[in-house]
Amino acid sequence: MLTPTANGNDSRLHFWRRVREYAVPPTMIETATARRLAGDWSGACAAANVEVDFRLGDVAHAHGRELADRLRADLRCLAPDLLRWHLPRSAPDGLLRPGLTMPLARYPGERPVFLVVRTPPAWAEYGQRIALALWDGSGGDGRYPHPHPHPSRRFRYDLHRHLWDAGRSGELAERAGTGTSAGTSTGTSTGLVDTGVGGTTLRSAVDRWAAEAALLRRADAHPDGPVVVRLERRRRLLLGPDGGTTEATGDTSALPLLPDAATWAPPDVDLLRTGAIAPDRLHPLVAAALAPGHPSRADPHDPPRSQRLVDCRGARHRIGLVDGVLTPLDHDPAELRREELLTALSGTPLPCLRAIDLAHLRPNALDGVRERLDHGDTAGALAVIEDLLGREAVLRDGPLRDELRAAAERRIAYGLYRAGLTGPGAAGVPFRRPRPPHSGPSRVSRSSRLADLCRAFYP
Repeated sequence: MLTPTANGNDSRLHFWRRVREYAVPPTMIETATARRLAGDWSGACAAANVEVDFRLGDVAHAHGRELADRLRADLRCLAPDLLRWHLPRSAPDGLLRPGLTMPLARYPGERPVFLVVRTPPAWAEYGQRIALALWDGSGGDGRYPHPHPHPSRRFRYDLHRHLWDAGRSGELAERAGTGTSAGTSTGTSTGLVDTGVGGTTLRSAVDRWAAEAALLRRADAHPDGPVVVRLERRRRLLLGPDGGTTEATGDTSALPLLPDAATWAPPDVDLLRTGAIAPDRLHPLVAAALAPGHPSRADPHDPPRSQRLVDCRGARHRIGLVDGVLTPLDHDPAELRREELLTALSGTPLPCLRAIDLAHLRPNALDGVRERLDHGDTAGALAVIEDLLGREAVLRDGPLRDELRAAAERRIAYGLYRAGLTGPGAAGVPFRRPRPPHSGPSRVSRSSRLADLCRAFYP
């Protein structure tokens, strides 16, 4: 178990603060919420980068009208942006844990049917897209292969509807847990614990374990008996009906497992408690539950910068967008042509031209662009670049151009996976990590204009 040192706590809070900043962008929340409130559940899913792998008409034909009606009612309650907010993530990037199938709802019957959410395998990841599907155990419920099609026992959102159901999101305040020990016999720490998920750490919600275990037993019709609590990668506890715990030994696979959402307190609790994040930077439904009465979320749209100033030959010069291209504004075209010719002959370019070169090759916004691309906020990443360079800019060789091309190629790999045409290690399929170095014209687009690269994302 990790010692809750100040440095470790700071590192954990920094990790989750960056996740909250980039993983579910405000524009996604706003659009998905507007469509959900208008009754357009499929539009809300599209806004939150959620694929839907079934049609309600087919569900009614295969499983009956009653099940289809219950499914439709659940989909109308679904806040896909809230679900994305709470899905499990891995360090160091804070990306969704790949290759999971997590149940959202269970529909009983002769053969129970589950509404599940799936994350793609790591090799096919693009834009952190996820998929809703139905699983009935028949093995024929998907058009593309998934590494773990069976609903997970560890990540069970059917027992935690407040993590995706907009109508029950207020339950988060009660079920979040505070990490306060309730008299466990093994002296379970209330500090930070290594979850074994990509190196992430969370705070155990010991005070909620007994109540959550009772919910688990009741939902799955288990008799009163021990429930397994998974802590570190190799450590398990047995939680008794009285709330006491003992170290687990031997094979515990036949015993019920307390889901992760019941084992750990949400990171938002600590982010708010320490002041690492303001309530208006949380998802509005999360903020309403954990910090009622918080101010409304600030406008996520930063105003574009029309001009920037550069110290050039003893004067303050302006650079800005002209006809969609970042251009020096205080040099006439003839002077710029002479300076560009001089630079081609190994001369020293003007400071204004050097500033534009630097913006192309390694802009200050590169880390933010990379984070947005990794978390699926393609529109946000392209907006940052357009504000910086202009939509008609010709991108030069360098990290920024490589990031955009690599993201576009990951889109192709994801499309092949969704079509069921390929698998990990297949020839020509680029893996998400490591990013390929630039090696000449890309097969995605031979043009270097930003506008053409935009079309690679939005064909």
